[in-house]
Amino acid sequence: MLYDFHTHSFLSDGVLSPIELIRRAIVRGYSAIAITDHVGVGSLSRVIKEVSDDCAFARAYWGIMAIPGVELTHLPAKAIPEVAHKAKELGAWLVVVHGETLAEPVESGTNLAALQSPHVDILAHPGLITPEQAALAAEREIFIELTTRKGHSATNAYVASVCLKAKARLLLNSDAHHEGDLLSPILATTTLVAAGLSSAEHHLILDENPRLLLQRLSRRLSASA
Repeated sequence: MLYDFHTHSFLSDGVLSPIELIRRAIVRGYSAIAITDHVGVGSLSRVIKEVSDDCAFARAYWGIMAIPGVELTHLPAKAIPEVAHKAKELGAWLVVVHGETLAEPVESGTNLAALQSPHVDILAHPGLITPEQAALAAEREIFIELTTRKGHSATNAYVASVCLKAKARLLLNSDAHHEGDLLSPILATTTLVAAGLSSAEHHLILDENPRLLLQRLSRRLSASA
């Protein structure tokens, strides 16, 4: 089973349309994919509507769990809780926050702001996440991302070590921008091996935690129906 909760279409800086990205993921063997295009305040409504339509179409015809989401990217840290809340109100099932990766000049305080929001589901590539932040993620049940994306993946081993000690839940995502970025079993395994993780931890990150997130999304959707 392949689960991927962080990908991009041409609605932000990806290459493929949402529906084509989903189709390519199906061919790769995906069971679930979230389309989480970069958004700011101005593009929030448009992107969520377009992604939601394509995800619903894919679920109806292909049976894959296609999840409409967003990635809040390079926002003022103080605005993250407000915009995350707005994204959920507009129909995003999943909110990812672009964490303080060392590969980009993300505003200091972004990790903490994301972890303090009840509307954030995943903190992506959080760079030098602190033990205190990892403990907060565990307490608030926010998932922390390990990534296969070049540059952002440089701190995978550090993130894994800090988060496992804090018992924060980890996921592996692709942050895909084109077909070649999508996960495969080999890429997933080698990425986790490179991060120093054991086979038992592989199972937790690649299977148990994704299923937990899907169950949480399902309960949330049922409650709002």
